[in-house]
Amino acid sequence: MRWIYLAVIILFVAATVIFALQNFEIVTMSFLGLNARVPLALLAAVAYLLGAATGGSLFALLRRSYEESRGGFGAS
Repeated sequence: MRWIYLAVIILFVAATVIFALQNFEIVTMSFLGLNARVPLALLAAVAYLLGAATGGSLFALLRRSYEESRGGFGAS
């Protein structure tokens, strides 16, 4: 099962890298009143990394919460 997960991760990373290499045009990004002109490739890479970090953190938090709930009230 580990190999399947690894293959999925490799496919997502490869798709992101291919997208980034093919999209170097400058785009304007607006967020909370701030505007920035950045290459689309950079924007995609940053979004991917932030998504990976937050998704991994959320998964770890949910797994830990689930394991603690199964262990009872005194588990740490």
